[in-house]
Amino acid sequence: MKNMSNRPYDVIIMGAGLAGLCQARHLMLKIPNIRIAMIDPRPENRTEKDLKLGESTVEVATLFFGKDLGLYEYLIENHPPKYGLNFHWPKRNDQTKTIDDYFHIWANRQPDLASTQLNRPKFERDLLKMNREMGADFYNGRVVDIDLTPNDQLHTVKVKLPNESIELQGKHLVDAAGRRFLIGKKTNNISFDSKDLYGVNTGSAWVRVQNVDRTIFHSGYDPTGASCSHYYATNHWFGKGHWLWMIPTDIETMELSIGVIHHHDYISSESLNSKEKFYEFLKANHNILYQLVTSAENIDFHYWPRLAHTSKTLYSPDNWYVIGDSACIFDAFYSLGSTMIVSAIDSITEIIRAKLAGEVNAAEKCQAYNQFNLTLINSINLFMHNHSRHLGDASIMSWRIYFENMIWFGILIPIFVGKWHLDLEFIPQFVQTFQTTLRSLVYEIHDQFDQLVDEKKNIGLMDCYRSDQLIWNYHTPKRYTHALENAQYEPKQTSVFTSMKKTFFYLTIWYLKLQWKSGGLSQVCHPRSLGTMAKLLTTSIYIGLGDIIYSLTGNHGSESRLIAEMRQAFQEYQYGDTLQPWTVEGVDTKSPEMEAEKVPLQV
Repeated sequence: MKNMSNRPYDVIIMGAGLAGLCQARHLMLKIPNIRIAMIDPRPENRTEKDLKLGESTVEVATLFFGKDLGLYEYLIENHPPKYGLNFHWPKRNDQTKTIDDYFHIWANRQPDLASTQLNRPKFERDLLKMNREMGADFYNGRVVDIDLTPNDQLHTVKVKLPNESIELQGKHLVDAAGRRFLIGKKTNNISFDSKDLYGVNTGSAWVRVQNVDRTIFHSGYDPTGASCSHYYATNHWFGKGHWLWMIPTDIETMELSIGVIHHHDYISSESLNSKEKFYEFLKANHNILYQLVTSAENIDFHYWPRLAHTSKTLYSPDNWYVIGDSACIFDAFYSLGSTMIVSAIDSITEIIRAKLAGEVNAAEKCQAYNQFNLTLINSINLFMHNHSRHLGDASIMSWRIYFENMIWFGILIPIFVGKWHLDLEFIPQFVQTFQTTLRSLVYEIHDQFDQLVDEKKNIGLMDCYRSDQLIWNYHTPKRYTHALENAQYEPKQTSVFTSMKKTFFYLTIWYLKLQWKSGGLSQVCHPRSLGTMAKLLTTSIYIGLGDIIYSLTGNHGSESRLIAEMRQAFQEYQYGDTLQPWTVEGVDTKSPEMEAEKVPLQV
């Protein structure tokens, strides 16, 4: 085995999928001259059948890919746009042939922050090429063993290449190799136990097809209902114990991905583990999707019997890190896998940067970012709790979606816009809010939803996009700061506290409406209901105090540095009302001869 220890790397990334490739690019953009090795058994020109679960991003991931990785133009030119999420429930379970057979929540406009569908094989091929051009070394081989060392000693990775075996050494080691769990197995760091996953126990089957007849889904004509495409949204379809996604992944070939997440307590693996079984499932339960897949050419079929898992540690003080599917996955609902990935990328890059620079608080950052991201993935996992009970009930599930959208747009997106997930003072506050308020609230609401499902009670349909659901024209994507308009993307330049305090206020209003719809005045006045509303309002007030402190201290909330520099420079601006001379084929355009040739404009 050839030993490459004479050339130790700063970072070795095992896996060149979405997570590993984005991590490598971010490190190279943020840390000049960093030495990176990427290892993957797939060749650079990987095939179109190299598919992973998850082909869609939401606002946080697209913001990061575009802004932090500099890929806006690339995404626009190579991947379909995404116009939010649409949700569909059958009016009758035995009649699902057309779009009119469903109740809908339609995305009705383009979102403030972009999101995108992804052609994953193309994205990964292109990004690998970009990374190599930036200076990263790529080893087309399989990791056969790793030697993890304590503290700041070099890690060793043994790699089997096509024609030889080598050993690489690196200061930092990132496991982005997906479900091989290279570090997870070595450290007993991974858990598949449903008790560690808030009871989530899921499997998934999916196909890709091309040359689909999209008009089977929708004609595209909706002049009074929306100002965006329904087809180029991510469409979610619901039934008992399952939900399905429908994602367009390529414009030229009209490629479409359709898959199901099923809960084992309602649907067994044996009933979905082949393409034929999956198609029959669609034919019986969502016939419109069956028509879509059979109108097209099948590319491939995949089945994972066991989807959900989590990790005990994400970022170790011994300089190893797990990211992407190597770290966790719970459910593809809301497409939040990419959000967990970009949060990890930001955190890992900052830890590595601080350690390579010898900063005194590098170890503190590692501990804090590990805590934040564990809390983040726990919150995402918790929002899948009791999914199997609620998915098929249009009334109850629409209330869940509304509630979870409030958290997403009002808390999580502002955190990532302002880079608060990297702030050592904010992280304990976020963790405390989740542990003391949000977790107990979610459990209480889910228990109440369980009871309503058992009673088959219709409490109405909550539309997460409309502004007439709660008071004062509130809608879930509502923004409370002008961070986007004022380009306040620098760390802590926008107040996350403003969004959080108002979100908790509206959570109180939403909770009050839920109690009223569930049981009227007696339910509103129940001691538990009153206690929960008081807790939510108290949390809003407490966060509001943080907002006051934020506004009174430091330069927080000031204008963008780039805008401030331009305004300063503009003070010396003076308009110059002359044109600079130029020439055409060597002739001076200001010469008397040229002036004489000018002909007045005839009107």
